[in-house]
Amino acid sequence: MSKQPIEEWMERHRKEPDIVVKEKAERFLKAVELKEPDRVPLMFFTCGHVFAKWFKLSEVYFNYSKMRDAIVKFVTTFPSDIFIAAPAAEGFVLAVAFADVPQIAPVVRFITGPMHDILKDKWTRWPGRELAEHLPFQFIGGEYMKPEEYKYLIENPVEFIHNTILPRACENLSKPGSAQHAHTIAKLALEAINYLNALTEINNTLLKLGFPPLAITFAYAPLDFIGDFLRHPTGAMLDIRRRPDEVKQATEALIKPILQVAFILKPTGAKFAFIPLHLNSMLSPKLYDEFYWPYLKRVITELYSNGIKSFVLFEGDHTPHLDTILELPKGWGIGVFERGDIRKIKEKLEGHTCVAGGILPGQLIGWSPEKIEEYVRELIKDLAPGGGFILAPGIAEIDPAIPDANLRALINAVLKYGARK
Repeated sequence: MSKQPIEEWMERHRKEPDIVVKEKAERFLKAVELKEPDRVPLMFFTCGHVFAKWFKLSEVYFNYSKMRDAIVKFVTTFPSDIFIAAPAAEGFVLAVAFADVPQIAPVVRFITGPMHDILKDKWTRWPGRELAEHLPFQFIGGEYMKPEEYKYLIENPVEFIHNTILPRACENLSKPGSAQHAHTIAKLALEAINYLNALTEINNTLLKLGFPPLAITFAYAPLDFIGDFLRHPTGAMLDIRRRPDEVKQATEALIKPILQVAFILKPTGAKFAFIPLHLNSMLSPKLYDEFYWPYLKRVITELYSNGIKSFVLFEGDHTPHLDTILELPKGWGIGVFERGDIRKIKEKLEGHTCVAGGILPGQLIGWSPEKIEEYVRELIKDLAPGGGFILAPGIAEIDPAIPDANLRALINAVLKYGARK
């Protein structure tokens, strides 16, 4: 009985990981450069929920050794060209709060389970803490800035977030100047070092297994920052109508610290800036063009002019705003699209933007392996020509309910049909 493509590929990972790593890196970079690689790259991205297939999530999120074990288990069971794991919650607010401390800022960009225990932050909820052990963490955001406080955010975003927002949103930072506050900051700094060491070990392990690390830094859309961490999406949506000038001034003021955080890792060779979008699909084109896009465009353009391409997760259906992407420089980065007609998206952005996406988690859950293979075959036939395409399921998560056979069918189909003709 002949081996399936996935089995042959996994065997190559074991026998010649150095060659496989080089092939994957070249494949990915060619797609980003809007060229046709030797094969359509396959990218998986997870925040850790998929690890529930094998581990208690309360262990994965709070134990870095278990996190490493879970990552290794996934990549050796379901190999891909690019694998990005961020088993931690959204925490860019911390990065901005510590923007003047380059040793800490990029490491606290995500809130890990241990960091949550240290801070007792109210932005997130975790399994084994506020949630049942089998559930993934939740980012719930919150409203921690009053509408009349926009003036303080505009005047000095870093100082206002550090001195006002963190004490409101983190129980153990609620009394600035106290011994508890100082102790919490010290513990957070030590935990940041622990997490950095764990990430280094994980990346080294992945490299030995045949998975190239991505040189990533981090940025954010200014209006998302307000909606996610300061005013809750509801508050931000009301503010753009009730306080439009202040919202614009605040988004303008946030550009500098966002870029400050992004550029911290530039000396280490960071080539991509990870940017998740949240309010984009909630806004009409008129509001998007007025309050959201001009400031995000400034962030992406400034990064590009400094040698950093953006890695943007276009959450929701970004179709109403597709034309604005063409205002960016050609080859500005990667757009990962959660919803919308991926064929029309690729057609619109052909030769300008590297497009990633194409299959939804719901399809992987509900379809048969045969249907998945047929779908991927047709998708690749339509989207591979011309280059600049990466196949990826969903945004930021792989549901553990997806049958193993279906994930294998996805990988097999890419390997069988994705090669350049």
